[in-house]
Amino acid sequence: GEGGFGRVYKGFLTSLNQVVAVKRLDRNGLQGTREFFAEVMVLSLAQHPNLVNLIGYCVEDEQRVLVYEFMPNGSLEDHLFDLPDGAPSLDWFTRMKIVHGAAKGLEYLHDYADPPVIYRDFKASNILLESDFYSKLSDFGLARLGPTEGKDHVSTRVMGTYGYCAPEYAMTGQLTAKSDVYSFGVVLLEIISGRRAIDGDRPTE
Repeated sequence: GEGGFGRVYKGFLTSLNQVVAVKRLDRNGLQGTREFFAEVMVLSLAQHPNLVNLIGYCVEDEQRVLVYEFMPNGSLEDHLFDLPDGAPSLDWFTRMKIVHGAAKGLEYLHDYADPPVIYRDFKASNILLESDFYSKLSDFGLARLGPTEGKDHVSTRVMGTYGYCAPEYAMTGQLTAKSDVYSFGVVLLEIISGRRAIDGDRPTE
């Protein structure tokens, strides 16, 4: 598949007898390299059942590769939007199961990870699904470590996905855990409605 970070391949690790997802960085500049190392840092520090498991990574010459557990049901986005004709939509129990898992992952990043992590890219395409629709957060290239003691925010260049980004963060560049909570609310709206929060194909009236 294709992602914002680069190409994603399905592979098999014979040493672990395990199917894996292999993400290969596009060699298109410094930003991708920054995101690569941010991803490695966050997933090395933060481990939780509702975060995708990073099995390993490779840095050799210009090659940058991440190896994850394989999530057979793809992303939440795949099951919410642009479904083929006749494809069943998610039932409400499954939708709530996915929301609960994603919320637990976000809670861990904010309240239990040490140091705390602000995700900055909570959206349907970054919520990956096991075969039983157990959900895990993925893609931590934009994540930032949370504010240090005595501070209530992190000042940073505004990054994230249009439509999911909290307006106060977009206007000021002051990032807090509340920015992720806003994004969670947008995804919750999408899960309930079955529609994209931002859809350029829909008429404005």
